[in-house]
This record gives sequence, structure tokens and C-alpha cells, in this order.
Amino acid sequence: MVTDARTLNAWRRWGYRLLPGDLYSYILHMRPAEWPIMAGHTLLGYVLAVGLRGAASGQHLRAALLALVIWVVFLNGGTLAINSVFDKDEGDIGYLNAPPALPRYLLHFSLVLLFGGQALAFLLPFGFRIAYVICFVLSILYSVPPFRFKAVAGVDWVINMWGFGTLTPYAAWAATGRALDLGHGLVLLAFCPLFAGLYPLTQLYQFDEDRRRGDRTLALILGMRVSLVVATISTLVAFGIFACAIGTLHVTAKSWALLVPLAAWLVVLLPWLASHAAWSPRQHQRGMYRALAAWALTDLGVLFVFAS
Repeated sequence: MVTDARTLNAWRRWGYRLLPGDLYSYILHMRPAEWPIMAGHTLLGYVLAVGLRGAASGQHLRAALLALVIWVVFLNGGTLAINSVFDKDEGDIGYLNAPPALPRYLLHFSLVLLFGGQALAFLLPFGFRIAYVICFVLSILYSVPPFRFKAVAGVDWVINMWGFGTLTPYAAWAATGRALDLGHGLVLLAFCPLFAGLYPLTQLYQFDEDRRRGDRTLALILGMRVSLVVATISTLVAFGIFACAIGTLHVTAKSWALLVPLAAWLVVLLPWLASHAAWSPRQHQRGMYRALAAWALTDLGVLFVFAS
């Protein structure tokens, strides 16, 4: 299994040749395949704060880039690494197929990342520091026994909808030092139910793995059909909040653009709901990645409508 994990593709072979021993395994367990998605959602908050013109001119760019590295590499990478320590997955997991054997000091490595990120957070404004410490605590509660809230259906959902959904773009907003107004607060809030819809979709292809490990995830408790119904309703709630933000910020002339990601979500969710019983784990995994593409379209639509 270790050999297969190390030679799975050209990137793996190159990485293990370049870095001696298990060093590349440490990087893989940070799941860098997720970093572009996390980086895009983080930077959304920065562009909303300074506007498209401000972002193009580099306004607060240094603070935004520092916030991006801290949030994506130290916080998210450390969180996923410590998650691997206690999950001990053998099958494919999110953003990491055929995970390599756990390197000896992965727990220490993940803690250095998490605490190091908190130290670096003090270089940025107060709002960013608070957002980091909240998510740091949530990361420990999510993955580490005796808490391990990722195995407590419903609690795992709440942690992720707030941590990834709303606090992640807020962190980049806070890095600029700009106070959060009501309209943009609604925009960031809308990502909470949107991630509430996405989260169970990330668990559907892992039913067998989670059952084997004894984790009672939200999707396992709800079942596939109810999980997909919840995802659809949560997505519609999110776009309802976006509509409230449109009215608050008076950007109705561009509001049509949000119909594109809404349509993308429905194209993903409705056929999935109709055919889920016949789908294999691989098909559910592909469905998850299509949902992530709809998420990316949502980020772009939000920027077009709300970033002046």
C-alpha cells in the first residue's frame, strides 16, 4: 500500500524523489489539492472588502497575502494533517486519494502549523486574530479525542458551516482592517447555509469508510436521500440571504448574475437526488466535485454582484 501511495502518479514520484524519507508524506497529509479552493474562498473576503478596483491596484495586498498563507497553509493544512492523525484512513479521502502511511511526527508537525499560524496572526488586525483562534479551537474539537466532534452528527456540520463557510472569507476581510457593514455581513453569512448544503455531499462517497471506523457522520445519520434534500434546501436558503444582501446594498442591476451559480447548483443537486440510490461511491465522489465547481461559480457570481 505504501508503495502504491508513493508511486500513484507523476507528482507523487517526483515529490518522493525530491524530498528524502517521509517529508513528502507530511505535505500530502496537508492535502494541498484543496488549497486552491480554500484560497479562492478566502480571497473572496479580501476582494469584497477593497472592491475589484482596490484589489487590482494592490490595496492591502501584503496583509491579504499574509492572511492567505496563514489561513490556507498553517490553519487549513494543520487542521487536515491532525485530522489524518486520528482518522487513520486507509481508503481515499477528500482531496487525497490513496493516502500514504502516516509519518512518525505528523501530530507534532500539525501542532507546529496550528500554533505557528496563531503566532503569525498577531501580525494582522484584531478581527483576523479572533477568527483564527475560533477556527483553531474548532479544529481541535473537530478532530482530536476525546472531543472528536467530526464523529458527532450535527456538531460536525455546525463547525464546518461556520468555520469554512463564513469565517474563512471574513478572515481575509478582517485582514484589511475594514469594519464589516450589514450588507456585506449578509453576503458572508449566506456562505454558512451554502456550506451546510455542501458538507453532507462530501460524506456520501465515504459511507463505507465511516461505518468501518464507527463515525456517526451527519450524512450517515440522515441517509443519502435526506442529506440531498437538506443540501438542496440549504442552498436555496443561502441564495435567499444573497437576495437580502442585494436589497441592502442596492446592487439590483447586477443581481441576475447570481442566477448562473444557482442554476449550476440545481443541475448538480436535482439529478443526484433523483438517482442517488443507483450511484456507486465513485459517482458520489464525482458529484461532490461537481458541487465544488458550483461553489466556485458562486464565489465568482458574488464578486461580480457585490464587489464594487
